Amino acid sequence: MSNNITLKKGLDIPIKGAAELKTSKAIMPGVVALCPSDFKGLNPRLLVREGDRVLAGSPVLADKKCPDILFTSAVSGTVEQVVRGDKRKLLAVLVKADEVQEYLDFGVKEVSDLSAAEIKETLLKSGLWAGMIQRPYGIIADPAVKPKAIFVSAFNTAPLAADLEYALSGEAEAVQAGVKALAKLTDGGVHVSLCEEQYSSSPLHKLEGATLHTFSGKHPAGNVGVQISHISPIKKEETVWTVSLVMLAAIGKLFLTGKYDLRRKVAVTGPMASEPSYIETVPGMPMKEIAGFCAETEGVRVVSGDVLSGAAVGAEGYLRFQDNQITLIKEGTKKELLGWARPFRFNQYSADHTYFNWCLGWLMPNKKYAMDTNLHGGPRAFVMSDAYYGKVLPMDIYPLYLIKACLAGDIEKMEKFGIYEVLPEDLALCEYIDPSKMYIQDIIENGINQMLKEMA
Repeated sequence: MSNNITLKKGLDIPIKGAAELKTSKAIMPGVVALCPSDFKGLNPRLLVREGDRVLAGSPVLADKKCPDILFTSAVSGTVEQVVRGDKRKLLAVLVKADEVQEYLDFGVKEVSDLSAAEIKETLLKSGLWAGMIQRPYGIIADPAVKPKAIFVSAFNTAPLAADLEYALSGEAEAVQAGVKALAKLTDGGVHVSLCEEQYSSSPLHKLEGATLHTFSGKHPAGNVGVQISHISPIKKEETVWTVSLVMLAAIGKLFLTGKYDLRRKVAVTGPMASEPSYIETVPGMPMKEIAGFCAETEGVRVVSGDVLSGAAVGAEGYLRFQDNQITLIKEGTKKELLGWARPFRFNQYSADHTYFNWCLGWLMPNKKYAMDTNLHGGPRAFVMSDAYYGKVLPMDIYPLYLIKACLAGDIEKMEKFGIYEVLPEDLALCEYIDPSKMYIQDIIENGINQMLKEMA
């Protein structure tokens, strides 16, 4: 194991609504969606028609650019609807789920007996290849590329994030099988990062065939991008792959059971959650299935993921492919009397101690806030210094200059200032503390899209 890496920069946002470590409900949705928008860079080709019968693991979509990459159904049932938008853009494929689930049999396989090519073929056919993310750019991993290394973050520090130790309890064997499988796809090994405080109690500290690292510090210590920057920073023309711990367990179960099994514990969190706890479900679950967990019926933003980098999918949306957290937060539609000129705001959190409640924060360090989506102002002059963002970004890059390079569309400067090392989620805290109210994650996303277009 490497020495512990302590991150001194970051910020833990004290928001109410952490999930209690209990599973309140198992939800098998009546309809499950497969959404192409869950996969960055996907140009989908539809493989089914309405009325077709599918099993869990049956191919539904393929990538036009790489036809070997398949996207498969999370449940067995009947294709109920193919949803299209403007210019017939494919938005979702809805599958009406069977009461009793049937799985396509990929065969139980001993990972140690398989070659790298056989492992890759199994992952591609099953649809689990879609869980492999390639950096730079955060796109689906290219099967033709051999990565420098594969990285897994075994903990999450995002606001109200699911406790992965609880969410994956009893799946240590599957995680181990997943590590053994992925280790054959790279010469640089599989790097698993654990939380230093929970290292000795975690069953994952006994993983074999992986290089273990420990991290301590505030968010974004759990972001795999931050971990990579401290273990082996990405340079130009280098490629690494990342896999979430949830997807790693699914990969292991594929080889142990022969099934494409995406069932997972999902944390229902946030100030507007009436019963913050866990549910057991599958990705593609309609958000309306958790109506009973919402404290109010209107004025609530439903987020698939965390409040910093999740997607506001709404009550009519679906749980995204990679997510194991749902956040319910109140829409900030009410204006405050006197606004910023009102210093005594005891229920308002300020990362910069703008209000007088900062002194009470020292007396009550565990105080949590029922935050909403109010920005408390609109976009304004972009005059911050790099040191300001550097307080919450523990990476050796120049965030301010990178943001401005993305705004200017200057590819050479984007490369110079760190575009290869980041995804939007890595700068989410910069966006949160930004008094200029800039949509920094969108700016970085646009910069990455420009890089992809220019490098194509």
